[in-house]
Amino acid sequence: MGEYRSVPDVLAYLAGRWRVERVVRDLAGGAAGEVAGEVAGRFTGTTDFSPLEPAASAHGRPGLLHHESGTFVWQGVARPAERTLRYLPGDPAGTARVEFSDGRPFHDLDLRTGHWVADHPCAADLYRGTFTVDGDDDWRTEWRVRGPAKDLVLSTTYHRDNAYDTDSNTYATDSATSSVPRRAADSTAPGSP
Repeated sequence: MGEYRSVPDVLAYLAGRWRVERVVRDLAGGAAGEVAGEVAGRFTGTTDFSPLEPAASAHGRPGLLHHESGTFVWQGVARPAERTLRYLPGDPAGTARVEFSDGRPFHDLDLRTGHWVADHPCAADLYRGTFTVDGDDDWRTEWRVRGPAKDLVLSTTYHRDNAYDTDSNTYATDSATSSVPRRAADSTAPGSP
């Protein structure tokens, strides 16, 4: 895993639908009967990176709307989960500036070397994200969350869903059209930035 795939244009690379699997480890072992470092949560679902119209972005620039939805199981309890982010063209070209759905800054993203580390302070917590591109259709993130009441690691893998056509909002094997969700509301799970 020492080699990374360079990405000259992060927005072009991310566009489309991705299958997502996330594992959340609670290093503090906060729940009763939980051992520190064991898997406390698991998310499975999809992430759609669809075109974001310039008027819809906080700064009037085109980009991508990131909408993640699926099921999050936290300490044995399953519930639906979703979040929405905005990926806007960054400076220099080929990079992105990531914002929350309400326009607040989250982090920068530069995958031109195939690897990136970003920090996001959130109240008393610090989120440190490591982004790694493994191939044309695979990338991963690891967020380490530390704070007075948190010590978490969120490890996420993304695999491109090649069967999904974002232009027509259909699957190659499915003749029925399905809309790509484009909601602005967030529903975050414990430990999500």
